[in-house]
Amino acid sequence: MRKNIPNFITSLNLLSGCIALVFAFDGELVMTSVFIGLGAFFDFIDGFAARLLKVNSSIGKELDSLADVITFGLVPGVVIYQLMQLDLSAPGFYVSKSPVFTFLAFLIPVFSAIRLAKFNTDTRQEEVFYGLPTPASALFLGSFPLVLMQQKLPFGLSIDGIHALITNFYVLASLTVLVSWLMVSEIRLFSLKFKSFDWEKNKVRYIFLGISIALLVILHFVAMPLIIILYVLLSVIFKDRT
Repeated sequence: MRKNIPNFITSLNLLSGCIALVFAFDGELVMTSVFIGLGAFFDFIDGFAARLLKVNSSIGKELDSLADVITFGLVPGVVIYQLMQLDLSAPGFYVSKSPVFTFLAFLIPVFSAIRLAKFNTDTRQEEVFYGLPTPASALFLGSFPLVLMQQKLPFGLSIDGIHALITNFYVLASLTVLVSWLMVSEIRLFSLKFKSFDWEKNKVRYIFLGISIALLVILHFVAMPLIIILYVLLSVIFKDRT
């Protein structure tokens, strides 16, 4: 019974992804973002539960990857596809009612699957990551509907420019290609797993968490994609210390 608890939690990640997918196809992208976040929560908890209960299984590892392909691959791909559809300046050439070039969004699930396959067969990725983890890419792209929901920035700054950027086909296409490349790149990224609370051993993690909390308090939803950018930048800057 105990060994199945992490798998049950992983299944909740998959269920969250399936529900998010329904909302995404219905155009309810804010709810989609919420369920991506819920899936990310279950994805974190299943690993924590496995370590706490001291259980490990090959089935659990495969189930985790299959769930991640849906929640953090396919669902963000549909989100970007739907956002691309909002831009009437997207290149023409239609198949049925869909502009062909909006299908570029589905590079996200393709490269997510490749990323997960690499992760499962790469023994270097026990304590660090090589390439952007799929939950991070999903939180980056999946946060866009929440940013669009936000009406203002602190200090009276206008958010209209940010809204215009993340509904622009060419910006979304560029981000899709960039994120897809990052997922399969050899860029070394730190893990958020704490083995101790020692400052020196976890300096980068503490800096990341501190700045992330500050960004969330100040910028609210706009902070979410910035936090993923911060994660990549800190990993590159402190690559020899993680």
